[in-house]
Amino acid sequence: MSRNVPAKASAPAKSQPKKRKPDERTRRTCERLGMALITLMQEQPIEKVTVQDVLDRAEVGRSTFYVHYRDKDDLLFSQLEMFCEHMSTVLDVRKEKSDRVAAVTEVFDHVGQENKLFRALADSGHLHDFYALAEGYFTRGIEQRLKQSPRAAKLSPQELRVRSAALAGSFLSLMRWWIDTSAKQTPREMDELFHRMVWNGMR
Repeated sequence: MSRNVPAKASAPAKSQPKKRKPDERTRRTCERLGMALITLMQEQPIEKVTVQDVLDRAEVGRSTFYVHYRDKDDLLFSQLEMFCEHMSTVLDVRKEKSDRVAAVTEVFDHVGQENKLFRALADSGHLHDFYALAEGYFTRGIEQRLKQSPRAAKLSPQELRVRSAALAGSFLSLMRWWIDTSAKQTPREMDELFHRMVWNGMR
C-alpha cells in the first residue's frame, strides 16, 4: 500500500492536524470513487482493477481523481481510514450513555454484510493494513471511552493507555476469529462477550 500504515495508525490523536471538511461536491465525488473501487474489488482481484476501471464505474474524470488520490491503493486506504474513524468514534458522536467502550455490534454487523470485501482484502494482501490502521483508531477510541467511565476512574494515565491498546488488540483478534471461522455468534453476542472481557478484568 502506498502509505505508511503502521506509522499513521499509531500516531497520537493530538498530533494529527485538524481535517478540513470537504465541500459537498468533493464529498460526493470521493464517495463515488470509493464505492466504485469497493464494488470492483468484489468482482475481481484488486491487482486487476485499474484506475481507469474505477473512473469508468464512478463516472469521474482522471484529472479529478488525481486531485484527491495518488493511485488506487491511496483510494483504498482512504476508505479504510474513514471506516475506522467513523466506527471508533461513533459511540461518542451519538453520545451513547453505556459501559460500551467500542461499537462491536456495529462493526461486526458491517463486517458480516461486507464479508466478500474482507475476503478480497485478505486475498490482495491488504487485510493486515486494515488491522494495523484499525488498531490505532480503536486504541484511541477505547481510551476516550474509558476516561469517561466511573468504573475506570482509578486507572492511571499510563494504565489507561496500556489497557486501551490491549483491548483494541483483543477486539480485532475477536473479529479476525469471527471472520476466519464463520462463527455462529451474532454481532450482539460478540459485543457482550467483548465487554465481559473488558470489565471482568477491571479491578
